[in-house]
Amino acid sequence: MNNSRLLEVLKLVSEGEMSADRAASELSLTTPPADLEFATLDHDRNDRIGFPEVVYGLSKTPKDTAEIAIRIYEHAGVVLVTKSSEEAFELIQESVAGAVWEEGPRAIWADRRPEAKKRLVPGVAVVAAGTSDLPIAREAVLTATLMGCDVIEINDVGVAGLHRLSHRMDDLVNARVIVVVAGMEGALPSVIGGLVRAPVIALPTSVGYGASLGGVAALLAMLNSCAPGVSVVNIDNGFGAGYQAASIVGATWGPAGA
Repeated sequence: MNNSRLLEVLKLVSEGEMSADRAASELSLTTPPADLEFATLDHDRNDRIGFPEVVYGLSKTPKDTAEIAIRIYEHAGVVLVTKSSEEAFELIQESVAGAVWEEGPRAIWADRRPEAKKRLVPGVAVVAAGTSDLPIAREAVLTATLMGCDVIEINDVGVAGLHRLSHRMDDLVNARVIVVVAGMEGALPSVIGGLVRAPVIALPTSVGYGASLGGVAALLAMLNSCAPGVSVVNIDNGFGAGYQAASIVGATWGPAGA
């Protein structure tokens, strides 16, 4: 535990907002090897890399997802669950009153960190080629925002109507990193990569007709981009793209709030 979090814990105890038992647990020099019978939680991750463990909800039962998310939230004051379900959200909401369900990306999040600690760092833009790409784009936006970014969203500017992109060039050229989300043929990251100085994170989606092969066509097109400065994350990995963008601009809030 770093000094900032230590001072926070001591202040909470002195003000009666944290029990002595909870403080003793947080001040322990070692994290218990396992919090739950079915999962080993990494409670030191926030202090180590700047943001707590994120829960991947796909293929987990709602009950297991909720137990993991609630435990992370209790310890860190913020939690993000990706690719989840409304059933898991309902279970989480029973213990976390401020939990939010994001229908598009099927994400759950909650954040009780003090507003005074939140320093939103500008410089991240998330661009969606079409409205069908918005659920994955929203996952990237949500991830980067929770990590401390002031994100600019640019939607529905794909290559089928490329003139729409010209109206947002000021936002693009002023960005420090751009996440470009596209399905179908996945051409938009290459277009933007040839127009800006900032690194472009290409995010393929599984949107498209049969020959798109569930996003494989877009993924391969992005991997084969001839535009400089384009890197690629996996299909529908909005979380990975948002996390990488936040890391590039150096936006982390450091130790979790109370």
